[in-house]
Amino acid sequence: MEMTVMNHKDTETQWHRDARSRILVCARLCAIVSLCLCGSLLALAQRPPLAEDVFKNVQVLKGIPVDEFMNTMGVFSAALGMSCEDCHASNDAKWENYALDTSPKKRMARRMVQMVTTINKDNFGGRQMVTCWSCHRGSDHPKITPDLSALYNRPDEPDDTIAPAPNEPSADEILDKYIRALGGAQRVGSLTSFIAKGTSVGYGPEGTPRPIEIYAKAPNQRTTTIHTQNGDSTTVYNGTAGWIAAPLRPVPVLPISGSALEGVKLDAELAFPARIKQILGKWHVGFPVTIDDKEAQVVQGTAPGGSLATLYFDSESGLLIRILRYSDSVVGRTPTQVDYSDYRDVAGVKMPFRFTVSWLDGKENFSITEIQPNVPIDAAKFAQPK
Repeated sequence: MEMTVMNHKDTETQWHRDARSRILVCARLCAIVSLCLCGSLLALAQRPPLAEDVFKNVQVLKGIPVDEFMNTMGVFSAALGMSCEDCHASNDAKWENYALDTSPKKRMARRMVQMVTTINKDNFGGRQMVTCWSCHRGSDHPKITPDLSALYNRPDEPDDTIAPAPNEPSADEILDKYIRALGGAQRVGSLTSFIAKGTSVGYGPEGTPRPIEIYAKAPNQRTTTIHTQNGDSTTVYNGTAGWIAAPLRPVPVLPISGSALEGVKLDAELAFPARIKQILGKWHVGFPVTIDDKEAQVVQGTAPGGSLATLYFDSESGLLIRILRYSDSVVGRTPTQVDYSDYRDVAGVKMPFRFTVSWLDGKENFSITEIQPNVPIDAAKFAQPK
């Protein structure tokens, strides 16, 4: 009997050991699952939202950030000369209606994306040599027969990549001349921040000036806010990340990613051009061009991520009058052009009081009325809204 009791106790002890072991294993598994889940959620929170995270019925443009997806829509619009409503359900108040396949044009667009991708993969090693613009050129159907009036009056369309030109001044010489034209390296380097105020007129029939503010802090923080009738539209680069916060958008605070992020970073850095030679690399000089009846020297550089930027300097004054930069999309490069004019002296540094930003989806004409140099700026101006 005593032996039986002892065996029973031993059995009970072993059972408890096994139970504790099972509980410990389950706890470890739960911890691992929780860590994996938290890691996945954290990664999802840290990465930009993808097209399929935000929009319904995305079929061939999956896996790209929302900002690139929207840029791709801009390429479609420019290449075909169409607006959103030509392919999507026309109801701005309900984004979900855009997901409907009520138009055969939308289904055709998917086939065209797949066709162009296949052409580039099979013939050019995957490089984007053929895009929507290659054939459509602003028309809803590809052109078949040469147009003689266009043939003999064709405007000059330079390639995205500028060919190096012999016998031109070096990039260093042109960039040094630019710094001298602004006021010299010492004065340009002494500009550490500024607040600019003025108005902006968007592209469209209304043409109503809207108040704007620009907050900039060296070396690369910049916030631009346009006060529209529907709410504030704000573009920010805070030194490491960028976003657009604007009304009437499917994503109220849209992170900027990839080559588009390099673009807004370049805008922020050019606000303080003392380090212009280090902002881009692989500088080379192209042939001069004519802009507004003035000769301009052309310098092209490459951002760390590989995106191109072409800068145009007035040959006489040495001032920057245009920058043309590019971001990528799955159907071709998307250009952004900024034209500068009306340079005025601010604390010994010449700064543009007029500039126009043009991109595939619009145009903004900025007119600055006042610039306050070297003033303290609250860090909250560069903080991402919730």
